Amino acid sequence: MLRLAELKLPLDHTEEELTQAVLRRLKIPPDQLLEQRLVKRSIDARRRDRIQLIYSVDVLVRHEQALMKRRRPGLPLKQAPDTRYRMVAQAPPGLEARPVVVGAGPCGYFAALLLAQMGFKPLLLERGQPVKQRTQQTFAFWRGQQALDPESNAQFGEGGAGTFSDGKLYSQVSDPEHYGRKVLKELVACGANAEILTVHRPHIGTFKLATVVRGLRSRIEALGGEVRFGCRVDRLLLEPSGGEKPFSLKALLLADGQQLPCRHLVLAPGHSARDCFAMLDQVGVQLERKPFSVGVRIEHPQPLIDQARWGAMAGHPRLGAAEYKLVHHASNGRCVYSFCMCPGGFVVGATSEEGRVVTNGMSQHSRNERNANSGLVVTLEPEDLQPYERHPGDPLAGIALQRDLEQRAFRSGGGTYAAPAQRLEDFLAGCPSTTLGTIAASYQPGITPTDLAPVLPEPILNALREALPQFARRLRGYDHPDAVLTAVETRTSSPVRIPRDGQLESLNTRGLIPAGEGAGYAGGILSAGIDGIRAAEAMAAQLLAASSKSAT
Repeated sequence: MLRLAELKLPLDHTEEELTQAVLRRLKIPPDQLLEQRLVKRSIDARRRDRIQLIYSVDVLVRHEQALMKRRRPGLPLKQAPDTRYRMVAQAPPGLEARPVVVGAGPCGYFAALLLAQMGFKPLLLERGQPVKQRTQQTFAFWRGQQALDPESNAQFGEGGAGTFSDGKLYSQVSDPEHYGRKVLKELVACGANAEILTVHRPHIGTFKLATVVRGLRSRIEALGGEVRFGCRVDRLLLEPSGGEKPFSLKALLLADGQQLPCRHLVLAPGHSARDCFAMLDQVGVQLERKPFSVGVRIEHPQPLIDQARWGAMAGHPRLGAAEYKLVHHASNGRCVYSFCMCPGGFVVGATSEEGRVVTNGMSQHSRNERNANSGLVVTLEPEDLQPYERHPGDPLAGIALQRDLEQRAFRSGGGTYAAPAQRLEDFLAGCPSTTLGTIAASYQPGITPTDLAPVLPEPILNALREALPQFARRLRGYDHPDAVLTAVETRTSSPVRIPRDGQLESLNTRGLIPAGEGAGYAGGILSAGIDGIRAAEAMAAQLLAASSKSAT
């Protein structure tokens, strides 16, 4: 197969016109094209009056070698890469050591799935509940019908934090092994739309993602794995190690008091597992700070964003709801950027702790809600963390800062889990909002019009106020006076990293493989799934080495 890229066609082209474009670009007659397979479709909207679709296709042709020899200079044609995934190991018969995976987010689920596919029959432990029960609990909390459950909510439970999001499936991580393709294919096999294999910026959406994670669970169990819910790990039990690393993993202490023997663990706790990070610090597992950002959610009418991005073509069925990505480097040295933009979605309460307010964005697959929303966040600097340190370099200082801002938001919202919100015009003028304007806030469980200044540190406020007019120069209408800012967005990524070596093992604890977004090695569903595959491969190598050592 050959891969032909950069095929540009108008929005209203037909399938036949795509085929004809392939033939023209290759300069071959129709009878030489044996097969044509869509690889990727993206949108070129640099000119709103001439929006085009850009394709990459794999083609099977007669006389392939001859065609490659006579191809024109600059023609984007090359051998199609082999993206098939090949298992790196197979569990030997009678293997006694059973790997454990903690966390049923995308990283933990893909680590468990790959281990199961290799025959290792993993045990997966999740503190929250299965996705159906978790969804019922979360929606009931948003509607004010049920108290927050700190163990099963928008952050904890089957599917992880990404379950209540836009379900984005793209990433900028380097992926020379094509693990991302493996992730997407498994998601399709579990119920995701096949279009995620070809569109440039694929997404699943919340309700579809719930179906997919149940499918992943079923596949793991069918292969001999086990998934246990409501099963929180309260402590890693370590013992001295005689090698280069001072500790070895011995067992897990569960919340119900059970002690589970465990020598091999993939730890994928998610970015909000603050009690887990505190426990790791207490028992001596090496941790370090990781950069993250804080800010607000901003909402505009989706038609405003569509018009700004697509112009006269707004509403075209091949374009769908428009997205945006904005970055501004403020004069105070902070970077302000849009984060986790959710077209046609709504803003939701994403706290996992009582007495705190956290915002996040969520979309269904259809992306047909009236508002677009995005995180609008600002990078933190080391001096921001100093007031929260227990000691210089405290790895948990970022968590303390997050908690402080979330408590401020809770108080400013009225102490009922309503979120503080402000009209953009009032925010720029530095005066409180007493009511909202023409744009209704979508945040659940509800908002309180107020002043966001008491919630956010002054350098963050100043950077946001500088960035908003700049963003309006690039996206007309972005500074709409009634655009709604809702606080506070703190869970952009994990504030902690669990450092690991070249074999993905903890730097000072044998048998512990930290992985995923919570461990500091991913930034979304796709990258977390990729890291889960890598963790599974590293775990398989550990298990085989331990088995070989035991046999001798």
